[in-house]
Amino acid sequence: MNFTRWSARLPGTQRRAAARTDTPVSPDRRGEGSVPAARAEQPSDGTLPVPAVDQLPARDVLDRVPALVALVHGPDHRIAYLNDAYTAAFGTRPVGAPAREALPELNELGLLPLLDQVLRSGKPRTLKSRKAVDGRSYTFTCTPVAEGADRADRAVGTDSTDSTDSTDSTDSAVLVFATDVTDHAEAAERLRASERRQRETAVTLQRSLLPQELEQPDDLRIAATYQPGGTEAAVGGDWYDVITLGGGRTALVIGDVMGRGVRAAAVMGQLRTAVRAYARLDLPPHEVLQLLDGLATEIDANQIATCVYAIHDPNEGRLVYASAGHLPILVRDENGTVARADEPTGPPLGTGGWMHTSGSIALGPGATAVLYTDGLVERRDEDLDEGIAALEGALAGATGTPQVVCDRLVRSAGVTADHDDDVAVLVLQHPARTGPEGDLFRNAALELLGGVEAAPRARAFASGVLTSWRFPAELHDLGVLATSELVANSLQHGIPPMRLRLRRTDRRLIVEVTDGDDHLPRRRRAEPADESGRGIAIVATIASNWGCRRTPGGGKAVWCEFLLKAPC
Repeated sequence: MNFTRWSARLPGTQRRAAARTDTPVSPDRRGEGSVPAARAEQPSDGTLPVPAVDQLPARDVLDRVPALVALVHGPDHRIAYLNDAYTAAFGTRPVGAPAREALPELNELGLLPLLDQVLRSGKPRTLKSRKAVDGRSYTFTCTPVAEGADRADRAVGTDSTDSTDSTDSTDSAVLVFATDVTDHAEAAERLRASERRQRETAVTLQRSLLPQELEQPDDLRIAATYQPGGTEAAVGGDWYDVITLGGGRTALVIGDVMGRGVRAAAVMGQLRTAVRAYARLDLPPHEVLQLLDGLATEIDANQIATCVYAIHDPNEGRLVYASAGHLPILVRDENGTVARADEPTGPPLGTGGWMHTSGSIALGPGATAVLYTDGLVERRDEDLDEGIAALEGALAGATGTPQVVCDRLVRSAGVTADHDDDVAVLVLQHPARTGPEGDLFRNAALELLGGVEAAPRARAFASGVLTSWRFPAELHDLGVLATSELVANSLQHGIPPMRLRLRRTDRRLIVEVTDGDDHLPRRRRAEPADESGRGIAIVATIASNWGCRRTPGGGKAVWCEFLLKAPC
């Protein structure tokens, strides 16, 4: 093939222009670089005539545009034309050389297969924002220059009639047009880097505000996981916590602050801190949510959050909970049957004006409970109930430790690193203990009947139980003394029914006395002349911890506990 006809010669263009306009071209206008005669339209307002677009000198235009322009021809994409901007960027290249050898910058960008596609399909193709060897970023548009040499000639302003060779009408060329988008690419990269930094900040803040190590109660085994969303904006306000309340009871909480980014994480941190403070008051779950609702409104009236707060009492074998617009707790019993804790559920925190109530669900030995956020079960193309039902099915077959169950539930839900929402899951198990391990978890209770004989009977009962549990003498004596003081306090200030409960775990001894009066005792300093008021002070001094709370049916419970140095 003779590539001379692809070279930059304008006289042929002028002759064709003259032929189209039926206007002869004067000899003085046939020189190199001259502008062809063009048919002009005379505007009606009397302004200067404007040349028709199809009469513009294409070669002159392409030479002057700041974009990079290349014309390649044939299946080997041989060079037919490079404009000044292209040669300034990548240097001069020999006309007629195949692009794979002469245009390595296009080969490195993977543009040659795209040129093949353009030739086969006859349709333009675009490759956006690719960095070339000169360090600049370009967007490449490859357009077929159609059917035959004459159209290719017209694309660069050359004349095929000057060549003695003839070209088949099926020959095709591709015009490569590269726009420098370096500034846009750098701005986009700066924006992406800023978004990544913001996401990393939100993730760091989120993880720092979550518990670094879960508290492990005596009677429960607990594991949790948090996975931020994979998208730039998917770091939200999911959170969880485990709080030991004393007396063998444990509070569990999980929530989700609406929104994304640092703001949601900051609100989450404030709510989590408040929950821990309110939990120390040992309030029922619905009262904790009532306090949180008011706090959420004070933090940001436009910010809402869902939350479920639950308390496990091993003596009751139930999970007492309250929910503020959160997804239901799922509980699998020892036989593998899964139940939902659907009711009662109130509106999310921050809405105000709602009286929350508490409900309960059985959580006996061998049972497993799951608290989770919507990222685990909510999908754009599925109903939420379908996601919860799928989670129930996964929980029914999930066995093993809490961490194993946690991981299996996350995998079964299809949560991956690029998930579009963050996910928090909290799994707790109430193990069924038997054999030697069961001997380390024991209970004993005595109904206290009013009268002067109640106190000595309680002391005798405590002494016999602690002896049978083979506690050392020092701990035996401290347990009996604490029992005597708590029973005496209840007999003096409480009302029937009264009850003494002793409980041991593998880590502590718990002494608890309940009565029908809801007035909570407090520790105070007794004056030397006072004949009473020293009982709680004595208990607080000898015990590792003590506390009191109101009971759901009315009345109160006062308890203390002693840590064991080693399993007995």
